Amino acid sequence: MTDIEKIIEHLHYHPGVGRKDLMDALNLGIKDTQMKALLSKGVANGDIRFEGKARATRYFITPKAQLLRTVNLDSYYSVDADHRDMQTSFNFDLIRDVLPRVRIFTEDESKFLRDRELAFQNRMKEYPKELYAKEMERLGIDLSWKSSEIEGNTYTLWETVNLLKDKVEATGKKREEAIMLLNHKEALKSIIEHSQYFMNLSLARMEDVHSVLIEGLGVHRNLRHIRVGISGTNYRPLDVESQIHEAVEDMCSLVNGKEDPYEKSLLTLLLIAYIQPFNDGNKRTSRLMANSLLIARSLCPLSFRTVEANDYRAALLLFYEQNNLSAFKKMFLEQVEFAMKEYF
Repeated sequence: MTDIEKIIEHLHYHPGVGRKDLMDALNLGIKDTQMKALLSKGVANGDIRFEGKARATRYFITPKAQLLRTVNLDSYYSVDADHRDMQTSFNFDLIRDVLPRVRIFTEDESKFLRDRELAFQNRMKEYPKELYAKEMERLGIDLSWKSSEIEGNTYTLWETVNLLKDKVEATGKKREEAIMLLNHKEALKSIIEHSQYFMNLSLARMEDVHSVLIEGLGVHRNLRHIRVGISGTNYRPLDVESQIHEAVEDMCSLVNGKEDPYEKSLLTLLLIAYIQPFNDGNKRTSRLMANSLLIARSLCPLSFRTVEANDYRAALLLFYEQNNLSAFKKMFLEQVEFAMKEYF
C-alpha cells in the first residue's frame, strides 16, 4: 500500500483529523513538507478534501476515494456483519451524483482495456462465422455454469456440458437446477440473436432477459413489490416499488451516459445487484445484461469461469456495504483478460 493509500485508509476510519494527527498515527517516516505534498496531491486528484485553514485544517476522503480506495477483504470480513460499520440502506446519491462524475478505470486500466478491445475486434475481422458460433456456445456453457454456481446450483461444469449440448440431466440433482441452466442458454441465445436491441440499458430489456431466466422456476416477473433480504449483510435494498423503479431509471441513465463500454458493463453488473429490482434472479440478470452491452459492441463477453463464488459474493457485499468497487473491479479486469486468452 502506498503512502497516499495509507492516508486515505486512515481518513476513512478517522475523518476530520489534522496533518499532525496523521503524521503521528501513520508514522510513515516522512517530513512534514512531504506530508503536505501528499495531501496536496490527494486533493488535486479528487481523493481528499479539507475544511478550515492553517493549523485548524481538517482532512476527509471524498466520495470518489470511498468508491475506489483499496480494501483488504480478509481484514474487512474478519469483523462480523453485526459489528461492521456499513451503509445499511440504498444510496441514491451514489448513482445520481458520485458515479456520473468518476472515471472508474485508471489511465493504465483504460489502456489495458482499449488494447484488448482493439485486439479482439481485429481478430474478429477474419474470424469464420461458424467458428464464432461454436466459440460463443462454449463460452455460453461456461457462463451458464458459473453464473448458476454462484447462485448455489450444484451442477458441475461437465454435467452442464451434457445438459446444454445433449439435454442429459444429471442424476441426483433437482429439476430446478437443470431449468436454471437451460434458461441461461436461452437468454444468452436471445441476446446474441438480437444484439443491437441491447445497445442501451433499459428496464424493458432487463425484464425481457429476466423473464427468460426465471421461466418455470416459480419466480414473479417484473419489478418486485415486497421486501427482500440478503444473506451475510445488514444492507437492505429498497422495498417500495416506486423507488425501485426510480433507482432502475437512474441506473439506466447513468450507464447509457457512459462512453466506455467496459465501464457500462461493470456498472451494470454492480448496480442491478445493488438495486435488487426482482424477487429473485437479480445477479443472473446482471451478468447477462452486462454481457449484452459488450456483445452489442462486438466485444468479447465474460464467462466468469475462474471466479470463486465466495470471492464474487465478497466483492459484491463490499459494494453494498461500503459503496466501494475496488475488489469487484479487480475481478472484472481479470475476467476480461481471461476471456481474451481463453475464447475465440
